[in-house]
Amino acid sequence: MNKKRVVITGMGAINALADNTKGTWERLVRGESGIELVSKVDTTDLTSKIAAEIKGYDPRNYFEPKAAKKLDLYTQYALIAGKEAMEHSQILKSSYDPNRFGVILGAGIGGILTFEEESYKMFKAGPRRISPFFIPKMISNIAAAQLSIDYGLKGINYTCVSACASANHAMGAAFRAIQYGDVDLVITGGSEAAVTPLAIGGFCAMRALSTRNDEPHRASRPFDKERDGFIMGEGAALLVFEDLEHARKRDAEIFAEVVGFGASSDAYHITAPEENGAGTSLAIRNALHDAAITPEEVDFVSAHGTSTPLNDKTETAAIKTVFGEHAYKLKINSTKSMLGHTLGAAAGIEAISCIMSLRTGVIHPTINYENPDPDCDLDYVPNKTINHPVNIAISNSLGFGGHNSVLVLKKFTG
Repeated sequence: MNKKRVVITGMGAINALADNTKGTWERLVRGESGIELVSKVDTTDLTSKIAAEIKGYDPRNYFEPKAAKKLDLYTQYALIAGKEAMEHSQILKSSYDPNRFGVILGAGIGGILTFEEESYKMFKAGPRRISPFFIPKMISNIAAAQLSIDYGLKGINYTCVSACASANHAMGAAFRAIQYGDVDLVITGGSEAAVTPLAIGGFCAMRALSTRNDEPHRASRPFDKERDGFIMGEGAALLVFEDLEHARKRDAEIFAEVVGFGASSDAYHITAPEENGAGTSLAIRNALHDAAITPEEVDFVSAHGTSTPLNDKTETAAIKTVFGEHAYKLKINSTKSMLGHTLGAAAGIEAISCIMSLRTGVIHPTINYENPDPDCDLDYVPNKTINHPVNIAISNSLGFGGHNSVLVLKKFTG
């Protein structure tokens, strides 16, 4: 069968830098960090006291009060980013079949804030105090369901949960659903709102988070020799994937083309990657094979780049394995240097970053790269934005449990 071509016609975002795509990109290009001391969690007994929070967020600015009470924060973020993506795509002003419009989102944790709040009620006052909205607010699929309900989208609808690779898997699934003709459009990406006491406390217990509390803006330092852990972030990034012919018929603006997806499993350890990066290498190879692209054709890699000692070393090793000498010609960056790690939402904003680089020929920096690490010796676009033509980009995502996923994006030329 002839697979359909898939393009991106809309983008939306909310995160620590901005509540829209334009503002997010502008601040990324300026190399601004959204990481500060945590304000909504008591960090007295926590080793990590910093996060990329959405400061000053007030749901009343986006939702009716009664509606907001029924939505966990991660769902609110998804709806905000989704609204921007839908409006950006102009799809609501066009003719489309709602039976062929799907929603596939990623969420690594889902409604953990609701889970914590309702657990506290139960332990303090008993089960009769549990809200009847507890389950439909907390479950990880509910943001996708709510988007479907709000816009009347009756096509394929579900949520991918693969830790920090969730949004990438969701976008890969959306790509496949359109390729094979199951739907014409999918709103996809990811959302997360895990700056909560239990989530931060859990990652602190694992010793996964940075403790550079006296220098929040300098704490996330992917590929730097002095990196000491990742920083929690929150937010959402959603995109409209669309069948090319459908987009052409409605004269939609096309921002990029999705040309490949690959995934794999480390089958190694629940949290640690295999040091040679074999699982990541396999996912990259699978993605390039799917796209019918040679390694030498790739210009830019949006790295998972978490700022943890193991991830950055093994991801670098994987890139070298796949690309060989071409690895040293690649431009590589980490959006997490400024936005922290938004877990199940991370790949969404990283896909948007790739799209903007494809469109503008501008690559935002990896900030805080100050001390070269012999194990991380590639071009991570350190500290300053560069102008560099990008025709093909890949976006890597790696998750606890050994989940690896890679999306291949191409500049749209018709």
